[in-house]
This record gives sequence, C-alpha cells and structure tokens, in this order.
Amino acid sequence: MSIEELDPQVQLVIQKTIDAGIPKVHTLDPTEARKLIENLAEARKETYPPPEVLSVEDTATGADYGRVPVRIYRASDEVGPVMVFYHGGGHVFGSINTHDTMARFLCRTCGITVVSAEYRMGPEDPFPSAVEDAYQTARWAANHASDLKVDPARLVVGGDSAGGNLAAVTALMARDTGAFPIAAQLLVYPVTDYRGSTASHRSFAEGYGILEAETMVWFRDHYLGGMEGASDWRASPLLVESVAGLPPAFVLTASHDVLRDEGIAYADRLREAGATVKHVDYPGMIHGFFGYLGLVDMAERAHKDVAEWLQTIWV
Repeated sequence: MSIEELDPQVQLVIQKTIDAGIPKVHTLDPTEARKLIENLAEARKETYPPPEVLSVEDTATGADYGRVPVRIYRASDEVGPVMVFYHGGGHVFGSINTHDTMARFLCRTCGITVVSAEYRMGPEDPFPSAVEDAYQTARWAANHASDLKVDPARLVVGGDSAGGNLAAVTALMARDTGAFPIAAQLLVYPVTDYRGSTASHRSFAEGYGILEAETMVWFRDHYLGGMEGASDWRASPLLVESVAGLPPAFVLTASHDVLRDEGIAYADRLREAGATVKHVDYPGMIHGFFGYLGLVDMAERAHKDVAEWLQTIWV
C-alpha cells in the first residue's frame, strides 16, 4: 500500500510534518515526547481555535476515587448524557490539554457533558495505574451524577487510541464489578492487542503519520515494561476471556493505521458475543485523524457520526 492512497488532506498533514522536521516520537525520551506533543497541540489551536461550549471546569475525582484530575465540558444546564473521555498517547504522553479541542467538539456536536480524565501514565506510573484511574473516573461520574447534572443511565466511556483501550477496559471492569452501568462505549482506533502482531502493523509500519510500528513498541516498553505485560487483558482487551454482556459500541478505525486490524478484531468479537456494534473504517485516513479538526474534513464527519450514533443509543 502506498501513501498515494491517502486522502489529499491527510497527505498534506504528513508532508507538513516532514517539512517542519518534526522528529518521530519513538526517537525521543518520554519528557521530550510530551513536550513535543503539547507544543504541537498548542500550535494547532492558533490556526483552529477550540470551539466554544457552555462551560469548562477543572476539578478532580476526590480521595475515594484516586484524585484523578478531570476537565468537565458542558453543552447545557439540563440533565443529559455524559461521556467519560480518555485521551490518546500510548499511555505515555497526551493530556486533557492536547485533547481539549476534541473534547469540546464532542461536547458541542453530541450535545453532552464530557468528563475528560488526566490519568497517570508510564513510565513513572506504569500499568495498571492508567486502568485504575480510568475506572475510578467513570465510577466517580456515575456516583456523582446528581452533582454533575448528568443522567447515570446514559453514561458513555470513550477515547482515542490508548484512550480507546482504557474505555474498552473500563467497560469490561464495570461489567465484572457491577458497580455502575455503562450505556455505550466509543472506541476510536483503540489499542486492543499490545502484542502488535497483526497484518496492519506490518502494512503501515512506517510513513503513515505519527504512529508507526516502532512507536507501538516504544509505548509498550514505557507503559507495560515490555512484551510480557501485553498478555494481561487489562492491557490488551482483545485477549479477555469473554466480551459477553458489554454495552453497544461504536468502533472507529482508519484504513491506513497500524491499529486497524486489532480494532476490527475487537468489533467482530463484540458482535459475535451479541453486542450491538457500529464499525466504520474511514477510507484514506491515518491514526490520529479524529483529532485533525480544521485540517481534515473527515475528522468533523466522524464526530458527527458519533453524535448520530449516540442518538440511536438513547432511543
């Protein structure tokens, strides 16, 4: 497969990255990578200002829920659905700041409250710290629905890439504990198998944007400490014994993404277990496109697809 198959707007994004001399993140140490990603996100805001929402509040989940920092985006003062959102970044970089525009767009487009979680990351706080924070954030949102002015019966977990991984794992943990209900899960090109052995890992190993096969190894080493941890279903939800009894899922994949095959495999597994699944593989797209708002038209289309899907969930 060649880069010429990509959407022209995506090709332009890749070319601008090359022209700017932006290094590959897996050639950096975690501190350098985080600084790079934060700076890129801030620069993008200058050309595409984040959309306005009704209100934005920074707070935390509290002592009984791990004191996870969260940013709450509201589209309305009325009680309505809530999405607990987990940012991407391979469980090593990324933040509520890098995903601020995405969270605002989801809030406004879907007309929901979004609770964006600042979970702990590796290597300083390795697996399963991120999993614990993700679960506790969702539990906090469910248990504090009245204070948050949200409907606990319409709680969605969602995220992109590593965040999609955390959303999937949180849904599994909530099913197993029975502590609170999850109405749906939004999995945007999720990491579902940290072993990285699929055909898409080989087909799109290099040259298709920020995420390459070597980047996934870099993430795995910093988050899990190596391949051994990849066999734990909380790191690789595709490996869980059963996916029965899970809520409806919208699984988004990108046609030219190392994570494409494992996202499709998870969608297939959910469907085979009886879950209601909507899967869309966006043609000509690469990993990260969901956040290319203002740069790639398909990004906005994908957000609208999410909003339309959520409406079917609430019926």
